[in-house]
Amino acid sequence: MCGRFALTDTPDAVKSLLAVTDFEPFPPRYNIAPTQPVLMALAGQPRAAGSNLPSRQSVLVRWGLIPSWTKNPDDFSLLFNARSETAAEKASFRTAMRHRRTLVPANGFYEWRRVGSKRGEPYWIRPRDGGLIAFAGLMESWSDPGGTEIDTGAILTTEANEDLRGIHHRMPVVIRPEDFDRWLDCLNQEPRHVADLLTPAEPGFFEAVPVSDRVNKVANAGPDLQERVERHEEKVSGAKAVKDSDQLDLF
Repeated sequence: MCGRFALTDTPDAVKSLLAVTDFEPFPPRYNIAPTQPVLMALAGQPRAAGSNLPSRQSVLVRWGLIPSWTKNPDDFSLLFNARSETAAEKASFRTAMRHRRTLVPANGFYEWRRVGSKRGEPYWIRPRDGGLIAFAGLMESWSDPGGTEIDTGAILTTEANEDLRGIHHRMPVVIRPEDFDRWLDCLNQEPRHVADLLTPAEPGFFEAVPVSDRVNKVANAGPDLQERVERHEEKVSGAKAVKDSDQLDLF
């Protein structure tokens, strides 16, 4: 599951990673939550030979995908994550997987470890070497009866790797820069052609930092959320992290 993440690098760093230039400067965001605006990059319009126009474009979407066929989003579950193993077949994500695959820039994400009935303990999960990464995302546009169009999106998840499995059984899919073009190329690459990219990050890629439960509240949004806290780490022998749905819990 990925129910909170952060984008704290500079706009210039995001432009450099994603090769997009068409977005306004933004402040560091330390606690991005579902229903909030999320920056995504997707393939741009086909370019004429010799054109110097960017091959990708950025878009701000509401984090929480609404399928285009939904009549009333208030009656629909908040789809901020999509299981990568089944997204190509699920009615809610099938069209986006075929036509609107995206990249979601991030510096890391938060996850909660639950053991038994204990309250979840939060972790800030970041690349061990620091810097920006890009999650695999999906975008869908939804129009209300009055014709107002809303761009919405979700982050694709996969099974957690061995480093993070003790915290949660799911993790967001990370797309490597060398695979950006193939992932975004919805004209030539069908979902089956990019299925090999929907795998867990290799062991050692992420590190998990125990942090304060202040991150539980969306209103808390400062850099202190990512500071390491001292916490007794209960060893779980042979136990698995408690599984939940791919939707956000009320912490």
